[in-house]
Amino acid sequence: MTFASLKEMNDRAARADAPGADGELIDRLVHTSVFGADAEVKGTARWLLRRFAAAAGIWPASIHELYMAMGRESAGGFTVPAINVRAVAYDTARAVVRAARALNAGAFIFEISRSEIAYTGQRPHEYAAVAIGAALREGFSGPLFIQGDHVQANARKYHSPAREEELAALRALIAEEIAASFYNIDIDSSTLVDLGRATLAEQQALNAGVAADLTAFVRQHEPPGVTISIGGEIGEVGGRNSNVHELRAFMKGYNAALEQRGRGYHGVSKVSVQTGTAHGGMVNADGTLRTDVNIDLAALEELSRAARREYGLGGAVQHGASTLPPDAFDAFPRAGACEIHLATSFQSLVFEHPQFPADLRDEMYRWIGEHAVAERKPADTEQQFLYKARKFALGAFKHKMWAIAEDRRRAIGESLEAEFLRLMRALRIDGTAPLVAGLVSAPQHAFDLDREIAAAGTPRRQ
Repeated sequence: MTFASLKEMNDRAARADAPGADGELIDRLVHTSVFGADAEVKGTARWLLRRFAAAAGIWPASIHELYMAMGRESAGGFTVPAINVRAVAYDTARAVVRAARALNAGAFIFEISRSEIAYTGQRPHEYAAVAIGAALREGFSGPLFIQGDHVQANARKYHSPAREEELAALRALIAEEIAASFYNIDIDSSTLVDLGRATLAEQQALNAGVAADLTAFVRQHEPPGVTISIGGEIGEVGGRNSNVHELRAFMKGYNAALEQRGRGYHGVSKVSVQTGTAHGGMVNADGTLRTDVNIDLAALEELSRAARREYGLGGAVQHGASTLPPDAFDAFPRAGACEIHLATSFQSLVFEHPQFPADLRDEMYRWIGEHAVAERKPADTEQQFLYKARKFALGAFKHKMWAIAEDRRRAIGESLEAEFLRLMRALRIDGTAPLVAGLVSAPQHAFDLDREIAAAGTPRRQ
């Protein structure tokens, strides 16, 4: 599937009458962008995908203006799904795009977090190439939102002599993401909230200050003509539920800290909150998911309303939601949530699909038992451990998963597409493509071959 050499790849591209509509060519370019023999071959494949996508009217973009319209209450009534693509990434991303096209939806995001980059083995330039290739392959056109999720400060490192090293790693990741056209970046310094302090302002002080520092860094590095959408976070998912008083404490501290950085920088366009969910879901002893999760929708609604009316933001963001019961999702648009983050259920659908090869799954589970031992909690059953730890095998088995027989991958993709259709309808993003196209401008992109080749070399470690 991959091109063996630059000459073979360039000759094949030159023979295509309409490269962007040549499915076999796009498939091979995407595979080469991920598994190419060397940095020059991989980087050139990514560069070609970007050029062909631009010619087809596809451009990586910032969702900032849409969220500002939501803040003005001149747009709304829907919740934007931000989808973390982990497993069989190209097939998954294609299923997302097919669902969006079927519904004429433009308000959706591809995202990947700092931790996912590590365990799935997908650096930002690779991830962007797969998303762009999927959009091109499925005939999409318009703005394509790609997001760095949970650019997260490690609290242990921050409160140690390694603080500057940790902050440098965050800045390096942000720079890498911007270079890869991640024009949406969620800063997560909520790990630094100190609930032991006496006042809300003191509790949120470090969170606000680090978020302002990283916001200024983003603004200093964003390309001309792009206002990157930045998210903040006030409550660590899985912890205590957020409230509007914490939002106000964070925003007051954040806005003051950002003003001190000067230059009239744009601030955040949304704020992530905690309302009762957990990343990965809550797992029973037999490895099944708990369905008795109580989300504080009243708090979510109050937080979203305050975010819009007091600060002009798009609203509040709901994390850790993909594992909720199917009938829960239509509540998020009613509550005014501007965005919802979805990941684990799609990974589970892949692992548990009847067409996923049983021998490959068994091999992955054996690998987990040997290489993810640190993830096992003393009280975990075997089923709980495997459910929670299987994501750590995705990077090691990426090539084997992409090489699953085509008919099996097609069946998995069809099931994913049905799930994305259901969620997109529940979140009411159907018909949003014209709204998005009218609000979101297309930045001028320079297609830098040397940068793509350099990024395809030895990855940085974060």
